[in-house]
Amino acid sequence: MDSLITAAGQALAAGDPLGALKRVALRDDPPALALRGIAMAQLGDLERARTLLRQAARGFGPREAVARARCATAEAEVALASRDLAFPTGALAAAAAVLEAHGDRVNGAHARYLEVRRLLLIGRLEAAEARLATLDPAPLPPALRAAHALVLAGVAMRRLKAGAARAALDQAARMARLAAIPALSAEVAEAARALEAPAARLIAGRQAGERPLRLDEVEALLASPTLVVDACRNRVLGGGVAVSLTTRPVLFALARALAEAWPGDMGRDRLVAIAFGGRRADESHRARLRVEAGRLRRLLAPLAGVEATPGGFVLVPLAAREVVVLARPVEEKHAAILALLSDGEAWSSSSLALALGASQRTVQRALDALAGCGKAEGVGQGRARRWTMPPAPGFATALLLPAGLPGV
Repeated sequence: MDSLITAAGQALAAGDPLGALKRVALRDDPPALALRGIAMAQLGDLERARTLLRQAARGFGPREAVARARCATAEAEVALASRDLAFPTGALAAAAAVLEAHGDRVNGAHARYLEVRRLLLIGRLEAAEARLATLDPAPLPPALRAAHALVLAGVAMRRLKAGAARAALDQAARMARLAAIPALSAEVAEAARALEAPAARLIAGRQAGERPLRLDEVEALLASPTLVVDACRNRVLGGGVAVSLTTRPVLFALARALAEAWPGDMGRDRLVAIAFGGRRADESHRARLRVEAGRLRRLLAPLAGVEATPGGFVLVPLAAREVVVLARPVEEKHAAILALLSDGEAWSSSSLALALGASQRTVQRALDALAGCGKAEGVGQGRARRWTMPPAPGFATALLLPAGLPGV
């Protein structure tokens, strides 16, 4: 490998894409094309980067398996940055195996971290943790050790473990300083700001009102004996017992309404309007409300009672001294999509559907509705269309994103 290629590679490793382009911008041999592609990716021109990397991969001969694997890894990183989450993960895994088999430990580990980051983005936390457990960051350079710590922090934030997330971010910051890559330091700083931002709202009955909570405060609340109606995960929990109402939206709506009215009761007409959408409660509505209240009473039996009053119904906790509602920082119909878009990246509708576990058509309708009210913007046409929004200021999105939290 000639000196210009070596110098360009060193410039890219140090986060200096312009310095790399000065050395290889006029060359069209495969190594130079690959380095130009990586430089363009660092500068934000992801489509041009993908084109250059594919040209480079085609230019390498059949005996240059390592070079082709590096191109495949770089292309996967571009796909991840452009939120094209449907990229062929099998090709990335094969590239990682080739790199590891040929002794390229650093690039092999980088490919593995890309796999883990994709799993984290689509909410597959168990798979991400299992894959992460197989990776040892100790022998890796500081930049990859920072990437390892960032993934650990992302998992911890999704699991609502603020202490573990803060420790991982401290480690990431130390490694980013050693790596001396400005973009990496900025990524760590952004993650640290998200950890300190409000992650949810606490609604404590009619008298106490509501206030924002940071992630560590959410963690402490869920570990306390307080009876919590968790509107972020549609469950009721307290004292180590959790009752999921994810598949029972009417029952959860009743539970939340009663919790917001606690320690008082809530009238039947109001409960009918909340649970069934009826403007006025007739006898059929009242009969249905009695049936649903009975179902809720049976499900919440380990935690609380649901008792009838002359005016309506009241929630009576068995052991807890307080009943609160834990609500999302932003509550609207398409909050989960806004949470994903708020990372500032451009998402395709197919990647949003993959991350949310929804159909692409459902996501497309939601995006059209958000675009209609100016909360999202589509750029491009057809399969190249991407959706963006400015980063939402002032709150974290950990409780809006899809994740399978373990039971308490």
